[in-house]
Amino acid sequence: MARFVVLGASVALLAAAALPPRPAPPAVRPVTETHFGVTVTDPYRYFENPKDPGLAAYFKAQSTYTRAVLDAIPGRAALAKRIAELDNQTESVSGFQPVGGTYFYEKRPPGANTTRLYARAITGGPERLVFDPDHFATGKNQHYTFDYYSVSPDARYVAIGVSEGGSENTVLHVIDARSGKLLADTITRAIYTAPSWREDGTSFYYFRTPKLPPNAPQSDRDTKGVTRLHVLGRDPDRDPTIFGYGLRPSIPMAPEDAGFVAVSPRTRWALAYVVHGVQNEVKLYAAPAAMAVNANTPWRKIADYADDVLGANAVNDTLYLNAHKGASHHRILALDLRGETLARARVVVPESSRVIEDFSLAGDGLYLRDLEAGLSKLRLLAINRDGTPGGVSEIALPYAGSIGEIATDPMIPGVTFVLQSWTESPRWYRTGANVALTDTGLRKKSNVDFSAITSREVQATSADGTKVPLSIVLRKDAQLDGSHLTLLDGYGAYGIVIRPGFAPTRLAWLERGGVFAECHPRGGGENGEDWHYGAHIATKQRTVDDFIACAHYLIDQKYTTPAKFAGEGTSAGGVTIGNAIVQHPELWGAALDVVGDTNPVRDEFAEGGPANIPEFGTITNQVGWNALYSTDPYIHVKDGTPYPAVLAVTGANDPRVAPWIVGKFAARLQAATSSNKPVLLRVDYDAGHGFLGSSRAQAQQLATDEFAFLLWQLGDPAFAMTQPGAPAPAPATSASP
Repeated sequence: MARFVVLGASVALLAAAALPPRPAPPAVRPVTETHFGVTVTDPYRYFENPKDPGLAAYFKAQSTYTRAVLDAIPGRAALAKRIAELDNQTESVSGFQPVGGTYFYEKRPPGANTTRLYARAITGGPERLVFDPDHFATGKNQHYTFDYYSVSPDARYVAIGVSEGGSENTVLHVIDARSGKLLADTITRAIYTAPSWREDGTSFYYFRTPKLPPNAPQSDRDTKGVTRLHVLGRDPDRDPTIFGYGLRPSIPMAPEDAGFVAVSPRTRWALAYVVHGVQNEVKLYAAPAAMAVNANTPWRKIADYADDVLGANAVNDTLYLNAHKGASHHRILALDLRGETLARARVVVPESSRVIEDFSLAGDGLYLRDLEAGLSKLRLLAINRDGTPGGVSEIALPYAGSIGEIATDPMIPGVTFVLQSWTESPRWYRTGANVALTDTGLRKKSNVDFSAITSREVQATSADGTKVPLSIVLRKDAQLDGSHLTLLDGYGAYGIVIRPGFAPTRLAWLERGGVFAECHPRGGGENGEDWHYGAHIATKQRTVDDFIACAHYLIDQKYTTPAKFAGEGTSAGGVTIGNAIVQHPELWGAALDVVGDTNPVRDEFAEGGPANIPEFGTITNQVGWNALYSTDPYIHVKDGTPYPAVLAVTGANDPRVAPWIVGKFAARLQAATSSNKPVLLRVDYDAGHGFLGSSRAQAQQLATDEFAFLLWQLGDPAFAMTQPGAPAPAPATSASP
């Protein structure tokens, strides 16, 4: 033990000596504005100009310095090896599409760097590679990823959206599914969602945004799009418009709205959706599919946003709707498309204690994915031959866990679904009419051993008395003595449910005695629409309050102490972790801000930002301004405050949370903190929005950097190192007992 202590100090001194000096702080160029009587000074507004040389210089300097610091952490190399070992034992399989007798799916085999498209007979047999997106890579460090794919009804062709480096600058290609060869059809600016194939198997509807003029605002990139109809072999610029922005005065759309068209072999009707940014509720229209061939399609309005419709499926002339108007946990409605209005719709699956998260059409009916007390359930609403509803039956699951994805073919009975938990690796199962529940074998059980790990589901009490679900994952032999390095994650937006999920690389944290916890704050969908809208625009602070309540629970129940405690937020979770840092810096030893939205008052001026207005509000009205201002972490950073250590992470190609948002927050914390703890900005120049589009190698490196940073800052002796810029510790001169 004594030798280890002396050696540890020596390594720390050597590592600190090897570090470069901290980069010079970025220039302060204040911009002062007043909104609804509130004056705000923004010291780094120029960061929002991607062509500003000061921004590029800051990012490069920070990236170089952060890389040097993280690489110098003792223990990082061994940790990287362990994370790679855990991750490379595991394959990922997702994005299932059963078509006819064939499964199509996205798979990243153990050790493979990128995800590829495969196919296999539903009954079993060998799989075959359909397409590898790295076909497009020409440079050594380039990588490409799928944004979506869609298989034609006869399984002959695959329309697939591909983008470079996580940019989501999607280009749509068409593949011959039998030979794997690319057809000549290439469509740029084909973002957002997978195409919908018509019954002929040679044409499909797809969404496309217009080409922007030079010097257009970055916030315009994903706006004013329309759905078009493409026939294989036709020049995409000649594709007729079908539905979307600016086409019909009777169907008004805002620039940030997206209009999609979907068809199904089970009905003669085409359905058209208007999606208002990130809002879950949609406007819904219907028209005969045979007439949906140009902008004169006779669309009939079925539902408006206020009708709270979340999704739809049609069988023959019956339309089934998942809606939450007057039903926070959702219910299934049915109406006749030949003339019935929503006011005449019948309730075929009433609201219950379960939240109906999703439903998918198969040959034997609608499969309902439910959520109850944090766990998934599965039901079948049988559909009669004439399209009318039958009875509802329960599907027994192999164990209590989480269903993250269900897949059906509308022409074939049965459902394929993935089931997992915090400690059980994902497996794909299939069941249906006259088919017993079976493991498809398409994803093997992980070799990563979680037998020493357990999970707990508890509740914390928020500031207003609300009980907040909290998941805790830890070693079975962990003692509640306040000794554990603990990481609390939280999201809380868009009604998204953060469900139990198996993460092999998390074992690298847990096996060192660490605790992982997931707060399920309001703003998410864990308890239905009331939970989502309980922290929405004017009440967004409740998301932060719920997260803080979960933090206090973990401290009060002696899982950890503030010095050993870290918080994490990703994407919209940047509002959560950013405010946790600035409102309660005393609670944390460290924090991870991962592609986080930490400057929400400026978000609507960023690429992709206008789509978030329905969720967070706009500064153009007082309600929105008050909400955004009060929960903007960047604005509320205070000079001379002892902030925790922070690792801020961004991708240079991120279209969802602009890199300058993360960069501004990091710069402001660096200038303001008095704790002498590091605030590091990590930039990946070949990445976008974090987990979206990252390769296996990138994901492993990020996990290594995050865990190494936390282990260093929270006091794991194997990762001890002098703080950058701080005096080196005195060398150990005597043995420890």
